[in-house]
Amino acid sequence: MNCQYHKLCLYFYFTAGMLILSGCAPEIRKPVQVCPGKGSVAEAVSALQSHTQNMVPLKANGQCLLEYYVKEKPKPHKEKFSVKLWLNPPVEIYLQGDATLVPKAIVLGSNEREFWLSIRPKEISTYWWGKWSQQDSSETLMINPKTLLEALGIAAVDAEPNWSLSNEGAFDVLIKHQRGLVTKKIYVYTCDYLVKRIEYFDVYGQVAAVAELDNYKQVLEGFFVPASIKIGECAQDNLEDSLSITLDLKSIKPTKITERQQNVLFNRPQPRGFKRLIRIVGVKWIEQPQ
Repeated sequence: MNCQYHKLCLYFYFTAGMLILSGCAPEIRKPVQVCPGKGSVAEAVSALQSHTQNMVPLKANGQCLLEYYVKEKPKPHKEKFSVKLWLNPPVEIYLQGDATLVPKAIVLGSNEREFWLSIRPKEISTYWWGKWSQQDSSETLMINPKTLLEALGIAAVDAEPNWSLSNEGAFDVLIKHQRGLVTKKIYVYTCDYLVKRIEYFDVYGQVAAVAELDNYKQVLEGFFVPASIKIGECAQDNLEDSLSITLDLKSIKPTKITERQQNVLFNRPQPRGFKRLIRIVGVKWIEQPQ
């Protein structure tokens, strides 16, 4: 298999939504209304951070379709799963995908110390994990489960000096700079100030992945979650891996995380029964013995 599908597997760290892609850079759905944008980076950052302040523990269910390319095969391989999602802000996430006769076919999670992803279908059968203290956020975007918060509509905007602001019609565009390069663009619809699109850039300044968010549900006052997200990899050979998750709107609800759930969901499970075990340290993928 090629390296593309490995990167796709790690796109689970972006996801909770619905994907239907025809290209690596899908167009934003044109809004009906155009509203004035924010006047400064500070105003835009403050508006987005207000969503983070209203986050609560969350549970949701849905369906997903994973499509990835295998070397020398022209058509993508497809896997379908039912998914369960738990979010315990600000850093604890657990997503489980179950296939027919294969429970926990896909599991991803994170806590304050570690993150992990396992995929059981035999074509992949890999377990990835790493420690946050050993990651460089500018280099490990594709394996960073913190971006799942962005897919849930909580765009991470941190130090103001790293951002610039422009306006494109109905959208404010927050642009993140790091080491002289653009690393991320966040497109925010000015009328409700919810994130509609996120572009992620590689170390060469090229768009590496695109996510689109839509079909938001208000969970609580000031807290909105998208049930629809489009994500695609921008591949040089035009073979684009993709992941589709559709959340049931009625299932997106606040929840209480019990002590038992805390221990089960947000502690990294031991890798058992996988063909490959990979530890991620910065940009390095280190194969480990089973």
